[in-house]
Amino acid sequence: MPEADHPIQCQCGKLRGTLSRSAAFTRLRCYCRDCQAYARALGKPAEIVDPQGGSDIVATLQQHVAFSQGKEQLACLSLSEQGLLRWYARCCNTPIGNTARDVKMCYIGLMHSALSSAPVTLDAAFGNAAIAVNAKSARGAVTESGIRTVLATVRIIGRVLQSRFSGAYRASPFFSYPDGRPVADPRVLDAAERQRAFDTA
Repeated sequence: MPEADHPIQCQCGKLRGTLSRSAAFTRLRCYCRDCQAYARALGKPAEIVDPQGGSDIVATLQQHVAFSQGKEQLACLSLSEQGLLRWYARCCNTPIGNTARDVKMCYIGLMHSALSSAPVTLDAAFGNAAIAVNAKSARGAVTESGIRTVLATVRIIGRVLQSRFSGAYRASPFFSYPDGRPVADPRVLDAAERQRAFDTA
């Protein structure tokens, strides 16, 4: 991490916040069909995923994220009734990050689109996105990262469990406590929206 907290910002600047410089993180690139569908659902696939369909993600814990301006702009959608909550800024449809539905599963995958406005480059702040996951769904030749993916997953699970046992997850800006409800009501895509989102034609 850089010496200062890393800025989080939507494209129009109405939503602003930071990722704590003390946050442990893992940077990866996800090629799953759901992440690609999410990009299409927001109407910005070319700005969110690379030509192979990969999303550049910084995986960390929700309690390290804080919003200082425009939190009312936070919105979330889900591709299905049980799917991940995919947070974005309603003002300009900038994707912010993905979380589980359970407040105690305090992982968040922050999207590059919300982190890339800082003067410090993503590579300088978080290292190279060398870990590739769900490569079988890529729209081109991508090699799965194998053991690095396994090790990264173990590290993330360890952080989530530590936060759960310590109660640190309660500081999430995406869920209210003690009821554990998302701060914005999830919008689940209907059948037609879902079909369009997964349409790769």
